[in-house]
Amino acid sequence: KPMAQLLLGDSCTVTIAHSRTRDLPDVLSRADIVVAAVGRPEMLRGEWLKPGATVIDVGINRIEGRNGLFGDCDFDSCAEVAGAITPVPGGVGPMTIACLLANTLTATCRANGLAEPQGLTA
Repeated sequence: KPMAQLLLGDSCTVTIAHSRTRDLPDVLSRADIVVAAVGRPEMLRGEWLKPGATVIDVGINRIEGRNGLFGDCDFDSCAEVAGAITPVPGGVGPMTIACLLANTLTATCRANGLAEPQGLTA
């Protein structure tokens, strides 16, 4: 829900869906931005997406019998349709670490009465 609040703050129309949302493919086919955090490996299919949609895959899953980490989106089918898609691994995780470091630096500056660095946040 924090992501939904951020998007609402930027005047986006937000629809929250989950793995049991009725007619999930239809809901996704109308979305310009999809943030996938279902917790089911490769659940979202490319044919469900609106062409050119931006897909942010937050999922980190393992699949028995296969090596590696897998997102909540079937990467290959989604990448064929999406305008942009984050990989798993290597997509959201590095951004999380970068934001954590920026926030730590900002908090340290505030705690010590120092000028905050410019350009670290949006």
